[in-house]
Amino acid sequence: MPRLLSLRCALKGAARIPFASLPSLTLICISLACASAPASAQSSVTLYGRLNTAVEYSWVSGASADRSWARMTNNRSVFGLRGTEWLGNGWSTIFQIESGISPNNGEGQIASRNNRLGFESPYGTFFLGQWHTAYTEATTGFDPYYPTTAGYMALIGNGSAAQTDNVQNTSSFDRRQKNSLHYRSPDWNGFSGGFSWGTPEERASTPRDPQLFSWSGVYTSGGLNLVLAYELHRNYQASNTHDDAIKTGVSYQFPTTRVNLLFEQLRYQTATGSLARKGYYLSVMQQLGGGTLTGAVGVAANGTGSADETVGFVKSGSGTGAVQYTIGYDYPLSKRTSLFGYYSRIRNRANAAYDFAINDLSVPAGASPQTIALGLKVYF
Repeated sequence: MPRLLSLRCALKGAARIPFASLPSLTLICISLACASAPASAQSSVTLYGRLNTAVEYSWVSGASADRSWARMTNNRSVFGLRGTEWLGNGWSTIFQIESGISPNNGEGQIASRNNRLGFESPYGTFFLGQWHTAYTEATTGFDPYYPTTAGYMALIGNGSAAQTDNVQNTSSFDRRQKNSLHYRSPDWNGFSGGFSWGTPEERASTPRDPQLFSWSGVYTSGGLNLVLAYELHRNYQASNTHDDAIKTGVSYQFPTTRVNLLFEQLRYQTATGSLARKGYYLSVMQQLGGGTLTGAVGVAANGTGSADETVGFVKSGSGTGAVQYTIGYDYPLSKRTSLFGYYSRIRNRANAAYDFAINDLSVPAGASPQTIALGLKVYF
């Protein structure tokens, strides 16, 4: 993401900065970067963000739920601060504070998104905080509609947990995990990996002792990208149970076309039995007329197993699957700004109630949520 501001302060004999010309928030960031650090250290602080809003005409049809309305949506706009302090011998401390903001209504929450504190080194990156799990992070780039209403999280991963611990959301495998420890490996001849541990913070108040483990492996060579990821949730639905998910993906960049293909298997253990569901996702991005034309199809198969419960959107039986179709166009106005538009529909079968993971429409079983969006996004 392009940098709005990069401050490199040689704390020993630092140059004078014309503070009067800088906004107050920038002064705070300079203080964070430069104050109380060893005289021989160097540090960098970056302010960054993404503003992403759209005007949508949305409707729900079928299952006696016909209704429609116009709305303005926020597609997970963010404002953040991240920094590095070099320690020597290839090591550095790193930090990030990322906040969710809503340009359409002025709402927001400090530190509600990816936040971390840790180390970068020749041996990889180690950090703690609230962050996307390795499983989630591995295939975010496969979804050209992230993070909008049309994102693949509606079907893949069983919904989206924007920020959660081990008990607030026990269904989603697309999650930003609170109180988590992480490792991301360096690149080894195209191979890299990741690990996340959602620590059992709830053990004192939740006797079933839930916790999360997440792994990913990635291979990149030229335009080819291969992914294999696995995540385990222990004691999420009930004591002495576990849920897990595995996904594999392949992506290839042709000269003017990118193709992404993903397969996922979700499995849950509930108090009444087992529950499983397969998911598939295909997206094609084609450069056209100075912009990018993108089509995507997501498929959630019928759930299988003996469980009586519905976990997230997943339930067992016939007519419990869904298909999502999306087509859209993104036109860049500059390196940081673009206009976009898309149409997306989730076609639920008779006993399914899948909904958009971001900006949902409260869909009853058998109904189809649909939306047409025109939006603007700016990175800084």
